Amino acid sequence: MQIFMIDTIKQLREKYGRLDGTVLYSDRGCQYTSYAFRRELVTNGFIQSLSGTAHCYDNARMESFFATLKKEKLYQMPTYRMKREEVKTVIFRYIFGYYNTQRINSFNAGDLPPVALRTSTGLAHHAA
Repeated sequence: MQIFMIDTIKQLREKYGRLDGTVLYSDRGCQYTSYAFRRELVTNGFIQSLSGTAHCYDNARMESFFATLKKEKLYQMPTYRMKREEVKTVIFRYIFGYYNTQRINSFNAGDLPPVALRTSTGLAHHAA
């Protein structure tokens, strides 16, 4: 998993350049606290923010999102037989083609998907 996380930071840099001052918030999982990952963050200008020890609710929204991703998409297919790039494509399409644009989100006002909410509130220009 650590390699996947480091690759993600490298891809962000390739796409957006240096992201000096960008805060990356995570729990204290070993992939986020490893020396290699932390070095990659510093090299690319990120500021790391870790949840507090024994503060499981700090990351509840992301844990909920990943549970939804797994239940609605990944557990519905034999990902163990797929190549990593295929799984990454499935995840990308789910997030950007469905979750952010079409899926009802009861957490948001009006049950709007994230993109529709940003558009309706005038915050669309802040989306990356």
